[in-house]
Amino acid sequence: MKKAKAAKKTAKAAKNAKVAKNAKVAKTTRKRREWTKADLKELKDHSKARTPVVKIARMTKRSVGALRQKALHLGLGLGHRR
Repeated sequence: MKKAKAAKKTAKAAKNAKVAKNAKVAKTTRKRREWTKADLKELKDHSKARTPVVKIARMTKRSVGALRQKALHLGLGLGHRR
């Protein structure tokens, strides 16, 4: 009797897992923001001050990847290895 209940629970859990796996999750879209002259100046200042990238990301409300890409494009050192 106990084995039958355990098997029933396992089958139900597997079914729930399949349903959850197939459910579509709404993706949040982010609107692209242009880099202003003030943003670029701030990035350069932080680069000179050697501010950690995570801190800059929080302050500027941009992703770490976006900051690194822009710094690379501008030829700025950013990150732990400069």
